[in-house]
Amino acid sequence: MSSPHSDSDTDSDQSQSGSEPVRHSDLSDSIFRSYLEFTGRSSATNTDLSKIQSFLTSSSSGALSCLICLERIRPAHPTWSCTSVCFSVFHLICIQSWARQASDLSALRASTRLPISAQKAAEVSLWNCPKCRVEYPQSQIPKTYFCFCGKLENPPSDDPWVLPHSCGEVCNRPLNHSCGHHCLLLCHPGPCPSCPKLVKALCFCGSVQDVRRCGFKNFSCNNVCNKVLACRVHCCSDICHQGPCPPCPVRAVYRCQCGKREEERQCCERLDFRCEEPCEKVLGCGQHKCSKGCHSEECGPCPFQGKRTCPCGKTVHEGLSCKASVPLCGATCSKMLSCGYHRCPERCHRGQCIVTCRTVVIKSCRCGSLKKEVPCHQDLTCERKCLRQRDCGRHACKRRCCDGDCPPCSEVCGRKLRCKNHKCPSPCHRGACAPCPVMVTIACLCGETHFEVPCGIEMDQKPPRCPKPCPITLLCRHGKNRKPHKCHYGACPPCRLLCEEEYPCGHKCKLRCHGPRPPPNPEFTLKPKKKKSLHQSECTPGSPCPPCPEHVWRSCVGQHVGVERMMVCSDKTLFSCENLCGNPLPCGNHFCTKTCHPLKNQSLPSVQQARSEPCEKCHIPCEKEREPACSHPCPLSCHPGDCPPCKVLVKRSCHCGSMVHVFECIYYNSLSEKEQMAARSCRGPCHRKLPCCNHLCPELCHPGQCSSPEKCSKKVTVRCACQSLKKEWLCHDVQAAYRNAGSDPKDISKNQFGHALIPCNSNCKSKLKVIDSELQLRRPKTVEVKEPDTDKHGPKRKKRRERVQEVTQISTLQKIVSNMKRFLLLVTLLLVLVAVSYYGYKGLLWLNDWMNEVEVKRQGRYPRI
Repeated sequence: MSSPHSDSDTDSDQSQSGSEPVRHSDLSDSIFRSYLEFTGRSSATNTDLSKIQSFLTSSSSGALSCLICLERIRPAHPTWSCTSVCFSVFHLICIQSWARQASDLSALRASTRLPISAQKAAEVSLWNCPKCRVEYPQSQIPKTYFCFCGKLENPPSDDPWVLPHSCGEVCNRPLNHSCGHHCLLLCHPGPCPSCPKLVKALCFCGSVQDVRRCGFKNFSCNNVCNKVLACRVHCCSDICHQGPCPPCPVRAVYRCQCGKREEERQCCERLDFRCEEPCEKVLGCGQHKCSKGCHSEECGPCPFQGKRTCPCGKTVHEGLSCKASVPLCGATCSKMLSCGYHRCPERCHRGQCIVTCRTVVIKSCRCGSLKKEVPCHQDLTCERKCLRQRDCGRHACKRRCCDGDCPPCSEVCGRKLRCKNHKCPSPCHRGACAPCPVMVTIACLCGETHFEVPCGIEMDQKPPRCPKPCPITLLCRHGKNRKPHKCHYGACPPCRLLCEEEYPCGHKCKLRCHGPRPPPNPEFTLKPKKKKSLHQSECTPGSPCPPCPEHVWRSCVGQHVGVERMMVCSDKTLFSCENLCGNPLPCGNHFCTKTCHPLKNQSLPSVQQARSEPCEKCHIPCEKEREPACSHPCPLSCHPGDCPPCKVLVKRSCHCGSMVHVFECIYYNSLSEKEQMAARSCRGPCHRKLPCCNHLCPELCHPGQCSSPEKCSKKVTVRCACQSLKKEWLCHDVQAAYRNAGSDPKDISKNQFGHALIPCNSNCKSKLKVIDSELQLRRPKTVEVKEPDTDKHGPKRKKRRERVQEVTQISTLQKIVSNMKRFLLLVTLLLVLVAVSYYGYKGLLWLNDWMNEVEVKRQGRYPRI
C-alpha cells in the first residue's frame, strides 16, 4: 500500500525532517462536509467559508507563520489563536512572552500615573493581540495548548487525516448574534460561518414573516414601514428598515409651551418647542410675574414670600411682604470667590461678587524654579524647558515650565520592524514594537486559490496548488479538443495530438502537433529585483509542416493523356513527353505545332505559371467572309469568332448633287435599297435646272429625272422688242409661245428668255425720244470740290482743348505737391543724421570717461608692486 502523496507546495523544510508524518493534502472537504450537506453550495456560503479556506490553504501549504517570531508554525508546535477579530495563530511561547511584557509595561504605566499600588496595577493591566490589537486581561494570558475550538488540551499532531492543531471533532462553538445554535464544522481555524439553521423571522417592520437562514434572518420586506412614530400621531413612511424610525418629519403650525407664539415646525419638534420670551404669567401673590422661560408646567409660588435672607445669607427675615425688599445686614459678605481660596471682602451687597480675585499671593511656577507675588487669578510660568525623558525612553519633554507630569510622547516610533520592509507606525513606546500588521497574499496565477502570510516571510513561500483549469487559450489547432490542465506558472505543456493540418494539395500532416505555443506565464515571484522595462513575452512560433510525402500520378507539362508518372506530391518537378503540343491556338482555327511545353493555367501555382510557355501565334491573315458582305477585307490577322464590323468610310453624293454624304460601310450596307435612297437625300430643294427653262426643280432632292419640266409655274417677265412693254407670264406659257413660234425653248438664252414675245404699239416711238433725252442728262458733269465746313465741329474741339488745359493744370499742381513732399523728407533725413551723429559722439565720450574711471579703480585696488 503506497503512502499518501504529499502536496508539491508544502514546506521545503519538511523533506529535511523525516520525523514529521506525511499529511493529507486537502482536508477542506471533510471539514466542510457537514455544513455543506445542511446548507448546500451558494454564494453566501462561499463568502462565509472563504476566510476559513484561506486558513486551510495556508496550513496545507506550510505557509502558516507566527507574527511575533516570523517562524513557520509546524504541526507539532503548541499554538494559540485569537478568538476576537483576526483569528491569527501564534506560537504559544511567543504569545505568552508577548502578553507578559505588554501587561508588565501596562502595570508600570498605571502605577506611575495613577494613585494605585503596583499589585492593583498588575491586576488591572491589559495586553493586546499583536495583529488586531484587541485587549485581553491578564487573567487570559494563555497557559496551556488547546485545539482551535478549545475543547481538547494538547491535540495530537500525528494523525494525517486531521488538520494540525485541531481535535477533529465538531467545533460546536456558539455562533454570533447569540442565536442559540452552534457551529457545524469540524474543529477549524478562523471565524465560524453564519448560522445555517432555517428559522421563521420577521422583517424589520414586523409585517412580513419568512423562513430564512438564522445567520441572515434580518431582512427588509421593501414595503412601507408604517410603524407609529414617537409623536403617536403619524406613521413611518420609509421603506422597511433596521433600527428605530426617524423623527416625524410632518410639518404643521404648533404653539409654544407658554402659548404665545405659533410657528411651522416638524411634528417631532412640537413637544420641545419653546419661545425665547419669558413666561410673565401673574403668580399667586398677584403682584409679581413669572420670570422663568417658556414652560408648560405651573409657575409655582412667588419667590418673595416666606422666609427671606439678606444677600449674604447671614440675617433671616420673616413676615415680610413680597413687595418689600430685604434690607442689607451691613456685615462682610464672605462669599467664596471664583478662585476657590478667598472670600468676598465687601459688605453685604446685592448682585454678584467681584469676578476676579485681586488678593496678592506668592505663587510658584509649575516646575518650581520661580516664585513671585502675583494676583490670585493670574497663573505664573517660567521660560525654562522641561527636558525630562518621556515614558518612551527615547525623546525628551520639550514643554515649557512642566510640572513633572509630562504628556505622552506624540512622535511616531519609526523603528524598522522584524519584517525589514516597514517601520513601526505606532506612537513612540517602550519595549519591542508590535509585529508588522501587513499581510501578504500569495496566490496562484489565476488568483482563485490564495492564502495570507505575515510580511517578511513571503519570499520563502511557494504558490498554492490550484485545482482550477488553466485560463490560457491554446494557439494550436487542437485547443478545443485538448484535455484541460490545471492553473500553473511557467509554460503550458506541449500538445501530444497528431497535427492533421491540411496541405494545399488536400492531404493531411501525420506528424505530432508542432503548432505555435502561447507565451509562457511568468515564473512565481513576489518582488522584482529591479524595475526594468518588462517586455511582454512572445508566443513560441510553431514549425511549419514538412513537404507532403504522399505519392500521386502527375501528367506532363502539356497535359497529354496517357503519359502520366508516379511522383512525390511535394515534388514540383515538371517533365515533357516530347510529343507535339496539339492545343488549339487562340484564334480557334489552327493548332500549335511546338513540342510538349508548359501551358498557362490559372489553377496552377505562381511558380509553375512563371515557367509556362505560350503556344505559337497565328500570323495568317483573316480569310473569313464578312456579314453583311462588302468589298473591304478584314484588317486583323486570324482570330476567333466573327470579324469586327467594317468601319471604312464610303462617300455618296445626294440625288441633286448639292452635297456629299459619308457613311460607315457596315451602316450603309445594312440598309435596304429604299433606305439607301432615302439616306442619300439632302432633304433640301432640288438644285438641278429644268431642261426647257433656267428655273430650278421645285421638288425636294429626289432620285431620277425631274418630273414634267414643261409644267414650270414660275413667273417670267415678257417684254416687247423695244422693251417698252412688259408683262408677267407663267413659264409654261412662255415655253408654249416659243413652241408655237417654231423655236425650241432650250435654245433661248437666259437673258433673251421672254424677249420680243409681245408686239410694240404706237406709244413705243414717243417713249424712245424721252429716253434719249434722259440719257443725255445722265452724262457726268464737273463737280466742284467743296472744303469741309469746320464750323459745325468747332464747339467739340473747343471743349477738348479746355479739358486738356484743365488736365494740364491739375497735373502741375500735383507735381508741386510731390516736390514739396520730397523736400520735407530730405530735410527730415538730414536732421535725423545730425542728431544721431551728435548723440553718438556724446555717447563715445561718456564711454571713454567711464572706461578710464574703471581702469583707475582697478589700478587702485590692485596696485603694482
